[in-house]
Amino acid sequence: MVAPGVYLLTRDASPQFRTPIAVRVVREQVDWHPPYGWTWIQCYQLDRYGDAVETRHLFVMPDELRRLVLTPSPHTRPHRPDRAVRLSILDSFR
Repeated sequence: MVAPGVYLLTRDASPQFRTPIAVRVVREQVDWHPPYGWTWIQCYQLDRYGDAVETRHLFVMPDELRRLVLTPSPHTRPHRPDRAVRLSILDSFR
C-alpha cells in the first residue's frame, strides 16, 4: 500500500525513470490489477519548488519509492523593472 505523500521516483521504482522525479502521491489505484510487486499510483509531478506541474498515473514498485521531506522555500520572482523604465528602454530603439 502506498500512502499519500511526497516521493522520489528513481530507476529502482520503475525503468521509465531514467532521470529521477519527485511526485506527490494522491492515491494508489487499488481497482487496477497490476502484476505482483507492482502498483499504479495517481500523483502530481513536482517541480524544484515542490509545486505540482503535471498530473500522472504511474506504474511503480512500491517498495522502491523513497519518501521525501520537503522544506518550504520562498519563490523568487524575476526582477521586473517598472513600466517607466521599460518604456524609456523601448523608446531608445525607435
